Amino acid sequence: MYRIGELSKHSQVSKRTIDYYTKIGLLECDRSRNNYRYYHEDALADLKLIEQCQQMNMTLNEIKDRLMVMKSVEVDPAILKKQVEHIRSEMDHLQNELHEVLLAMENLEDDERKRVLKQVSPQASALFQTLTVFSG
Repeated sequence: MYRIGELSKHSQVSKRTIDYYTKIGLLECDRSRNNYRYYHEDALADLKLIEQCQQMNMTLNEIKDRLMVMKSVEVDPAILKKQVEHIRSEMDHLQNELHEVLLAMENLEDDERKRVLKQVSPQASALFQTLTVFSG
């Protein structure tokens, strides 16, 4: 179990943000007799998921729904359908961005293309090359 300061340190998320997420129901905590908040180990995973969802431009309400689905035994089909639609929309957006990047890469000279790829991490470079193959 983590107190808010410990959770903040381990997750690199501010105490203020953790407090806000707790108030709106994204994170759950237990209260001690002296009113300290204690967060379970899964709060770290929840914070990571929240960050990933925010990177996909999900609203806090959509993130809350996603967390509920992941933690619930029973799934509300309407919530699940909304999440699938959001993911599909995000995939379409990423596909469009990839297409634009590929077009820009085609216009580069070989030396410039190699220089750009060297600046990208090896994992991202491999992923980019794989996506190039699959999108072509």
